[in-house]
Amino acid sequence: MATIWEEVKDNIKCELPQKTFSLWINPLTFLEKKDDTLILGCPNKFSLNWITENYADIIEEKLGKRGEGINKLTLKVKAPAKKKTLPGILKESKQLILPNVSRHPQTGRKYLNNEFTFDRFVVGKCNEFAYSAARALAFGKKWPYNHLFMLANTGLGKSHLAHAIGNAILDQNPQARVYYITAEDFVNQMIFALKNNRIEEFKNKFRRSCDVLLLEEVQFLSGKEKTQLELEYTLDALANDHKKIIFTSSLLPKNIPHLKKELSSRLTSGIITTLEMPGFQTRLKILEKKASEQDLSLSEEIIELLAKHLTKDVRQMESALRCLKAKSELLKEKINPELAAEVLKSHISEQETITMGHIRDLVCKYFKVDPVLLQSKSRKKIHAYPRNIYIFLCRTHTQRTVQDIGKTINRNHSTVLYASEVIEHKMKVDGRVKNQVDFLSQKLKEMKNDS
Repeated sequence: MATIWEEVKDNIKCELPQKTFSLWINPLTFLEKKDDTLILGCPNKFSLNWITENYADIIEEKLGKRGEGINKLTLKVKAPAKKKTLPGILKESKQLILPNVSRHPQTGRKYLNNEFTFDRFVVGKCNEFAYSAARALAFGKKWPYNHLFMLANTGLGKSHLAHAIGNAILDQNPQARVYYITAEDFVNQMIFALKNNRIEEFKNKFRRSCDVLLLEEVQFLSGKEKTQLELEYTLDALANDHKKIIFTSSLLPKNIPHLKKELSSRLTSGIITTLEMPGFQTRLKILEKKASEQDLSLSEEIIELLAKHLTKDVRQMESALRCLKAKSELLKEKINPELAAEVLKSHISEQETITMGHIRDLVCKYFKVDPVLLQSKSRKKIHAYPRNIYIFLCRTHTQRTVQDIGKTINRNHSTVLYASEVIEHKMKVDGRVKNQVDFLSQKLKEMKNDS
């Protein structure tokens, strides 16, 4: 039976982020099997509660699919055997050792994308201020501002600039202690430190052994009160030592649900910049740059055709160019406007045949909720979860603005953006959510084909 559990773990590993799997699933140990129930051991009570709430469903699902007659899960606290540690190893370590984290990442280069540099960033009116502020922070030794907050929706370049800052600083000073981390990983590392009585090492890592902190996706700190408090102290310590701090987010702190006012104030204590949707001229420059990087020779007519229709974000443009190149090479066809038009069909929506009303009716029927409840102020999971799914599907399958979507459920644009990102995140870590969204998306496609 222990072998079966190892095989189930391998299946789960394919559906979860590596760090999430290492932190929560990998430590589970096989204890015994009773009838149709598998009993696993958790390192502590905190782990047991977290796994029960977030991962029990996916484990039971994988057990049931094996056809071994096991479809139930029971968790018990059973701490793993303590490993002997050589005297002084923690005392001598200057870095907190965490799952999947290098023991000597002081330079931060391991976590930065070396392709995200300032010279590869396409500047336009939509992002000029953010670009200038990022360069000033990275290169300006006498620039008076050490805090930068970059606000943008997904795919508009805020991560590119964050990595570019880190890369530029390390190019100038390879010994600089640059820490790049997402808000989710910050939370996970803090939880790990608390569970293993190593919170002082965690504090030392971010407060005293850090020259530059790059904290991405701060909107995911929503509701994490203990982490928010720890981050407040960390930011105060870094600010007092005049360290550089860069934040990225899809929401302004004041619009992030359940974010403490004290932390919101600290996050916006420096320069706030916004990266907007690129205009036509900027899209032309982006497509020319990306085409050159992919060794694609495109005529001015084709570039303009793509720029006219690819209006969503940079990732959409990159995907279209990759598809255009692949189709040309595999079918041995010359790249012309006709081929480009064919590729565009799979990247842009045709005349909208699926409405928000269709999506609302489908979601309410699937989750068996009254449509009126989607508009209610209820935060109960049975109402909030279908509402978030509705928002995500509207953003995915229609061209309606976030304001339009918000009006249908009496919510503002910030709430719509946050709800959509929550579902997008859950799809990456919870197979059940992904399956539900995929099922509903398929139903919408069938509905579109029938219309």
